Amino acid sequence: MAKVDVSAYKTFDDITERLDQIVGDVRDKGTSLERSLDLFDEAIALGSKAVEMVDKVDFSPKERAMLEGDAAEKGPEANSADGGTPATESNPEGSN
Repeated sequence: MAKVDVSAYKTFDDITERLDQIVGDVRDKGTSLERSLDLFDEAIALGSKAVEMVDKVDFSPKERAMLEGDAAEKGPEANSADGGTPATESNPEGSN
């Protein structure tokens, strides 16, 4: 597998737009298996770049407060994957 150059994609929107194009190309019955595999490699590289971009996001204090406010509005059940009591300092495992 040759390394795919994804340096032209500078924004998350650029990446998602290209991924949408790739999905359309792969779904096209006329696309060869070899081309589909090349597109798959490109999609993996784009996905990795998107993850890197998300990991590097540095929120401003205002954005962080907005995100924390959204989480608080959803309530404590939003913090528990199983829908039970959320984990707390006194109850680190949470319970159902």
